Amino acid sequence: MLIRIIYTLLLALASPILLFGLYKSKPNKPKFGKRWKEHFGFTPKLESTERPIWIHAVSVGESIAAIPLIKALKEKRPEQPILVTTTTSTGAEQIAKLGDLIEHRYMPIDFAFAVKGFLKASQPKQMLIIETELWPNTLNEVHKADIPISVVNARLSEKSCKNYAKVQPLFNLFIPCLDKVLCQTESDAERFEHLGISKERLEVTGSIKFDIQISQDVREKAKALRTELGHDRPVWIAASTHKGEDEQVLEAHRQVLVSHPDALLVLVPRHPERFDNVFELCQKQGFNTVRRTSQTEVTESTQVYLGDTMGEMLTLIGATDVCFMGGSLAGDKIGGHNVLEPAALGVPVITGPSYYNFKEIVDLLVAHSLCEVGDNIKDITNKLSQHFISEVPSDTEKFQKSKFLSNYTNIANRLATLILE
Repeated sequence: MLIRIIYTLLLALASPILLFGLYKSKPNKPKFGKRWKEHFGFTPKLESTERPIWIHAVSVGESIAAIPLIKALKEKRPEQPILVTTTTSTGAEQIAKLGDLIEHRYMPIDFAFAVKGFLKASQPKQMLIIETELWPNTLNEVHKADIPISVVNARLSEKSCKNYAKVQPLFNLFIPCLDKVLCQTESDAERFEHLGISKERLEVTGSIKFDIQISQDVREKAKALRTELGHDRPVWIAASTHKGEDEQVLEAHRQVLVSHPDALLVLVPRHPERFDNVFELCQKQGFNTVRRTSQTEVTESTQVYLGDTMGEMLTLIGATDVCFMGGSLAGDKIGGHNVLEPAALGVPVITGPSYYNFKEIVDLLVAHSLCEVGDNIKDITNKLSQHFISEVPSDTEKFQKSKFLSNYTNIANRLATLILE
């Protein structure tokens, strides 16, 4: 009890800074509008009178990961209402694409009064947390309301495990509240057990991020985009880059242009509020740059194509010859991003040295020659050049490579079955 009081006081002191970051206006970032009240528990009642399954997906990455699960749940039980909460407006934008399959509300801040207001308005029958978004007061209030809580697609890196261990008394508050922790890998389960979650509540289900279904529509759009970019030139993509990585990527591209003057870089920043800044950076460094949203024609002289849209990553990756996955050159801050999307498209992928959040996945793909790890930007540049020197794989070869992931699909269906038991 004392620990929770201390935590709440610290949260109250920190909340102005947290809220400023959440509501700060940024370019290309959707506005909260009048819905900001939902973060304080003033939650509009749901349309359905039946108690919903509540899925919390904090932001964009978790929202995308939740989509296959939501579809699987609705397929198995179409009449079951599903409520999805996100903390960020960019996450809400992704969830909105599901239309009438779900209802969306913003997640209340981790104050007891806000969580109580949310629960009173929404009356969920169970809570599913995507990955590891654990908040003490939220878990406590949901548990007190006799609502089962499951962590789905749970992952816990070695770094996060050590950080939680430093505040073990705080983590101990979570333990009685969690009914199931459905882990991505055995290593994740072992780390949760190390922190005190009993084996009976742990289960390894695999990563829902493996469950990537590439629609024919995406493939056709990727093929059309490649026609626009140019079939007879080397094209690579730097996907989900973070601040500090763009400069390194552009330096790599400058080196690539020495040996392949007609090469094109598709640069896709992770966060939409950075689109304008990255465009200015490209221009400042002297690259002939075209924005996707500008509808400007790509010519032979175009050197950088800025992917400044949301929800098109698969299309953009599918139009390229090789993919560098961002978040892996930013020191230990990020820990990499999902390399499965290029693998599902049969596009060779390179990651930087920091990929601890996806270690098991990267190691698996490396073992099957579907991924390479570059130790630094010079190494990554060399690997890119080697790909361009080699014969570009045909669509048939790409399809054969992508079939590797067929062994890891249907995870969403298995999770849905476990949840609806």
